[in-house]
Amino acid sequence: MSVRTDIKTLLAENDVSITKLAEMVSEKTGKHYSQSNISQKLMRNTLKYEEAKLIGELLGYELKFIRIKSYM
Repeated sequence: MSVRTDIKTLLAENDVSITKLAEMVSEKTGKHYSQSNISQKLMRNTLKYEEAKLIGELLGYELKFIRIKSYM
């Protein structure tokens, strides 16, 4: 799965539009985010880790790295 798919799924499951998400992110960060801005970041796969983490938190989720198997 991609970050785009994951975030779109979370938005749908929580009945939150990208427009509402943009408002929430803008309010939390003090920086202006628009629906178009977030959509473009998702489409171009340029969403920063910090932004993905914040979006998760705003929707009630925690972003974690979970080991699935040994790397050696």
